[in-house]
Amino acid sequence: MIASGWFLLGAGWDCSGTGRGERAAPGALRRAGLSALAGADFGDAGTLIDGGHRDEHTGVLALEQTVGAARVLTAALADALRDAPDRRPLVVGGDCSILLGVIPALLSRFGRVGLWFVDGHPDYLDGPTSDTGETADMDLAILTGDGAEPLVTLAGEPPMVAPGDAVLLGHRADDLDPGAAAELARVPTDLRHIDAGVASRDPAAAGERAAAWLSGSGRGAWLHVDLDVLDPASLPAVTYPQPAGLDWDQLAELLAPLARSPDLLGVSLADFRPDLDATGELANKVVALVDRVLP
Repeated sequence: MIASGWFLLGAGWDCSGTGRGERAAPGALRRAGLSALAGADFGDAGTLIDGGHRDEHTGVLALEQTVGAARVLTAALADALRDAPDRRPLVVGGDCSILLGVIPALLSRFGRVGLWFVDGHPDYLDGPTSDTGETADMDLAILTGDGAEPLVTLAGEPPMVAPGDAVLLGHRADDLDPGAAAELARVPTDLRHIDAGVASRDPAAAGERAAAWLSGSGRGAWLHVDLDVLDPASLPAVTYPQPAGLDWDQLAELLAPLARSPDLLGVSLADFRPDLDATGELANKVVALVDRVLP
């Protein structure tokens, strides 16, 4: 069981603006027992996005509302960090765009930080290259300084995270279609990565390598987990499932060295779809993963 040195903050953020299922994930995971695992629960930040307009200049969907949601989440997390200085945050989305609110709060409190980014996709598109314009297609790019000006400057001068301070883990890299291959090619060469094929062969070693890459800086690092890193056979309840992902045990082994790292500042969890989990069994598995991995 995770220790009481954590607090929970929900962010039912859906960058599509359509009310997609991930918006309900914080509540569903609380009902499955997640709140009881943390020492404190600060409720949900008001990160509602319900607009469908795609900005004609940047290609980003719901740009103005996204900036507003990011600022609301930044303020909520900053307040929680101030009120619970001895606890680490567990921020539960929503989709991966929650990082646009999380990282600015960390920068204001800790200064420059690293990022372990565990995701089935690189999330390295921009407005013009994304089919949807959703910021969940482009959050890692935005954080490392590649994207629309109102987003990359959310914390001031970009980048929010230097590419050399980020590690991408669990993305698919084999048998990609041309669009996915082009996205992966956009990732900067100094942003280190371990793809799903490599990670699945020895997940513990992959996690230890990623932990070592960001160790000893004195700044700390954030761990972000998009649950579509899992294979659909293990977790079909995500928005954009892909084959050739990890299973639950492999993901736990990958995350364990990162969760044990003295550099860990906190964790975000994204892309669970409770509307695709009629029995609640999958929500229970997500909570069990958190309980298994976090110290």
